[in-house]
Amino acid sequence: MRQLIGYAMSAIIIAAVAFAFAPHHPAPLAVTRINPDRVHVNALLANGSLLIAVGERGTVMTSRDSGLSWTPRAVAADHDATLTGVVALSPEVLIAVGHDGWILRSSDNGLSWREKHYDAELGEPLLGVWSADGQHVVAYGSYGKYLESSDAGEHWTTREMPGEGAHFNGLDGGDDGRQMLVGEQGLVLRTRNGGRDWQRLTPFYNGSLFGVVRLSASRWLAYGMRGHVFTSADFGDTWQPVDIGSSQPIYGHALLPRNAGLVLVGAGGRLTRLDADGALVDSSQRTGLGTLTSAVVLNARHLLVAGERGVLQGADSSLAAVAQ
Repeated sequence: MRQLIGYAMSAIIIAAVAFAFAPHHPAPLAVTRINPDRVHVNALLANGSLLIAVGERGTVMTSRDSGLSWTPRAVAADHDATLTGVVALSPEVLIAVGHDGWILRSSDNGLSWREKHYDAELGEPLLGVWSADGQHVVAYGSYGKYLESSDAGEHWTTREMPGEGAHFNGLDGGDDGRQMLVGEQGLVLRTRNGGRDWQRLTPFYNGSLFGVVRLSASRWLAYGMRGHVFTSADFGDTWQPVDIGSSQPIYGHALLPRNAGLVLVGAGGRLTRLDADGALVDSSQRTGLGTLTSAVVLNARHLLVAGERGVLQGADSSLAAVAQ
């Protein structure tokens, strides 16, 4: 097993949590710590057998052994800016975004990265990136920043959006043209035609929303500050709160395979599992993990989460998220 390579970065924060898919009865696994370190990783991506992690000071790292070891990757333009999101457009083409409007593109599955956009003078962070078809890509972030590319991330244009300059924090959608974009002060925007036209929905919450998840064409879930979770069964016309028994903010999620629901991750090492309708299944807190910000599912059996402390592998009953 390769050792974590130290490279102009303090390190990596990736936590690995395994969960069994046997009905009702998870098999507990021992927890072991692997090369803990201090560089904050904001986003994880599983692209086939490759894992990509991005974070502070332009950190880009990849792993081919399920997160046991990591290799830093070269960025053509080093601005020392924080990276906040990453998406795969194909098995080879990846896009990463971050502060100062920074957009990076890789055409070799994360081995090397080239700069496609940067605006240090404006200094507005991009907070996420998303694509439905691998060609049309959007990057979004603070103060209503919204950039579009129609050629798989080669060129970018800025677009004015409704929302009066509120921060855009999360976006999800499908290939049927339905998308939702959420942000601060309960902002929710909706489109039915792939982003050509956006509608601002009536606010149902006055705090920040950090993420949105498409569970089906009609059923959606939004989450954010103080442990608030909401579900909609009518594509955002109405919303209902979900009590998860916690007031800690939620920052990321991972959809489980086989339509088994999703896992939310957030402050205090909290993992919360919801079913395919968004109903609470289990919520637990793991001491020592700190704030968790992102998650991915590997091999239909393992959940990897990015956070602020160390690298862990395995699970016990307090961490297990078991799908039917």
